[in-house]
Amino acid sequence: MTIHTPDWVKNAVFYQIFPDRFARSERMEHPRGITFKEWGASPAEQGYQGGDLYGVVDKLDYLQELGITAIYLNPIFSSASNHRYHTYDYMQVDPLLGGDAALRELLDEAHKRDIKVILDGVFNHASRGFWAFHHILEEGGNSPYIDWFFIDDFPLNPYPRSAEETTNYGAWWNLAALPKFNTDNPGVRDYIYDVARHWLEFGIDGWRLDVPYEIDDDAFWQGFRKVVKETNPEAYIVGEVWETAQRWLQGDQFDAVMNYLFMWTAESFAGANTLADYPRDHLEFAPLDAKAYADKVDWMYGLYDWEINYAQLNMLDSHDTARALWIMGEDKSALKLTTLLHMTMPGAPNIYYGSEIGMSGADDPFCRGAFPWQDDSVWDHELLAFYKAAIALRNTQPVLRTGTFKRLYAEGMVYGFHRELNGTQAIVIVNAGESDATITVNLPENAPSIWAHLWEQSGSINAQTDALVVDVPARSGAVFISKG
Repeated sequence: MTIHTPDWVKNAVFYQIFPDRFARSERMEHPRGITFKEWGASPAEQGYQGGDLYGVVDKLDYLQELGITAIYLNPIFSSASNHRYHTYDYMQVDPLLGGDAALRELLDEAHKRDIKVILDGVFNHASRGFWAFHHILEEGGNSPYIDWFFIDDFPLNPYPRSAEETTNYGAWWNLAALPKFNTDNPGVRDYIYDVARHWLEFGIDGWRLDVPYEIDDDAFWQGFRKVVKETNPEAYIVGEVWETAQRWLQGDQFDAVMNYLFMWTAESFAGANTLADYPRDHLEFAPLDAKAYADKVDWMYGLYDWEINYAQLNMLDSHDTARALWIMGEDKSALKLTTLLHMTMPGAPNIYYGSEIGMSGADDPFCRGAFPWQDDSVWDHELLAFYKAAIALRNTQPVLRTGTFKRLYAEGMVYGFHRELNGTQAIVIVNAGESDATITVNLPENAPSIWAHLWEQSGSINAQTDALVVDVPARSGAVFISKG
């Protein structure tokens, strides 16, 4: 099978937004009597802080100036949870976010700026308030929707009184609030496919799929892809799979997955000396030297076709993990190094909102704090300038987006790679060590002898016939581009 992934994704820089915590808009008109938590309250309180989609619209100029070309929104459909993974109406944007009208404005204004928007699709499970499950709660075994879920017996127990008390229907991780869909039921399939089609026709540019591995059915996802690609052939389908994902990446299901492999390997290299104690399933944080990191990178890119690799959603953190800065022990130099790798390696980089101004925090819920728009004195403006420069580097150099990729150097704590596209060549060197390094990099046979600096932090360079001698300061990176 010939694999094709959307070209726009390969060239995109994504920005992930947790809607309740990104931005409130003064244009948002709520019904009288609505009460929110104070903006910036501790995320441990788990309440609503009142971010909305008009707030995202209001910040599009900020995102455009940052260099963002695509937005990934955490769930926006009607839900009784601040994260909105408990969906009760898939055909309505949550009124607290501004409803369908706010999404319409966001899509129109984003597209005017050539910014794509993808939505989070939670199709493995619904919520207790979802209309078909509510019908069963009211009607019991008389409900015609009983086979839309996995019902063990009656009466249903949707609100267990203790952690030890189990519910009597299939639910995600046995959480009573999240009844699991029976996707073997053709009506359920039709409904989910209709949801996917509806919002693509509304104008979204793709779907991020929540826990798709929980729907253990290739035919379901093949059908989903057919609906999506018939509606918009260039729509992006990216699944939340934390480990290797060959099963779903053969060209007949997803275009890519959230690349957590990129996350933990890059942070284990750049933050080797400062990693926090962060045991997480699927994330193998442990200090890596350059050779160990290079081996992991080569393994990662060897898993999939290059059409897939260029479209992978490369992560440094997300709403489901601690923030990158926290993981690397609040070491800003480590965050900069991982960001440089993020912007120069194959795959679409995804920035979790606020990372560019130094937002930090431990695991959920602490990674879901409110963006401090009201007080930019708490922003790390030097870090923000670094992000803008690194993103501009990627956006202005096609070779760093879709060029070939090959390891050039991996010794001690210095790692380097070579990229080439249409005769243009680039070399990236990252020194994650604590000492300055002078290295000799053997060049490919067709490499030119004249190279120019692309990166403001680059060290000195001495080109020879078949090698480069590069001085790279400690905890910094160097990027060069061919000039002949």
